[in-house]
Amino acid sequence: MEILKYILVGIDVLVCLGLIIMVLRQNNNDTGASGTIVGNTSSNNFYEKNKGRTKEGKMKRTTIILMVLFVILTIALSIVYVA
Repeated sequence: MEILKYILVGIDVLVCLGLIIMVLRQNNNDTGASGTIVGNTSSNNFYEKNKGRTKEGKMKRTTIILMVLFVILTIALSIVYVA
């Protein structure tokens, strides 16, 4: 059981570092709440329709996958350490 703990901690640390790197590499192009209040809407152009295929779209998808993995591994670690 100790080996499983060390393996999970190692994977969790690697996923955490990857998540930090992916978040820091992303640009903040979102206008957020102020864009909603002012009425900034994105135009319905080719770029907006194919945003998931761009570099930024792939980075966003990778970040989401790493976040889900981080949550799952952290829950698994809490279960293993309690048991």
